Amino acid sequence: MKRVYLLFTIIFISTTVFSQEENTQVDMVTDRPDATESSSVVPLHKLQIETGAFYESFEENNFKTEVLGYNTTLVRFGLLENLELRLGWNFEEHQKSFLGQKDPNVLSGLSPLLFGVKVSISEEKGLLPEIGLLVHAYLPLTSSTDFNAENTGVDFRFSLAHTLNEKSSIGYNLGAAWANDSSEASFIYTLAYGYSLTEKLGAYAEIYGDLPENNSANHYWDMGVTYLIYYNLQLDATVGTSFTEGQDLLVSTGVSYRFPN
Repeated sequence: MKRVYLLFTIIFISTTVFSQEENTQVDMVTDRPDATESSSVVPLHKLQIETGAFYESFEENNFKTEVLGYNTTLVRFGLLENLELRLGWNFEEHQKSFLGQKDPNVLSGLSPLLFGVKVSISEEKGLLPEIGLLVHAYLPLTSSTDFNAENTGVDFRFSLAHTLNEKSSIGYNLGAAWANDSSEASFIYTLAYGYSLTEKLGAYAEIYGDLPENNSANHYWDMGVTYLIYYNLQLDATVGTSFTEGQDLLVSTGVSYRFPN
């Protein structure tokens, strides 16, 4: 009986301590699945991995382009309390077809490696939003032959967020990008509305796009859901398309995990 009592005592104490530890944990804030990057950085010395897959298609004049991303991984590490390091690498397959006949030449491989940082500039105070700054470089020598580029691509964006009430918030990004091997700047915008359906289930709707200097603007929308299985484990799903020509369908799904201390 003493051994049984001791066993139950240990289980009770362990469960209590674990519950208290869980309650002090901060739920994840991810940069997927929407195009709007969050203004929050990963907590100090935490490692967060956000990965998934997507399918995108566009057809014009009987020519159809399909893009399948098998792996869209972003690794984020909290180096300082207000600074995170970011590494991203996609594995994609591009398939073209005409009148239903697929081109046997399929482009596939790794995209240029993304290397960047996110800096937390200020916290939300009253009418003033939470503000973050993201800067990325896309390293050409790290890509597969089919997606090889000679020059480095760069982008930056300011990320801002407002809390509307206990269940809803808005986030938006403003910035610019210079693609690999292109001297033309594209101005970037995003606007996302998020709503907490339950403590674990969230939904969002978003519009986003880019405005190249010498070409037509591209405007898109998407919507999706997130499900927080645990404070450091989240699933997501998204569907979207474009207002302008360029995208008939976008679907994606993914998972995010943050390694605890």
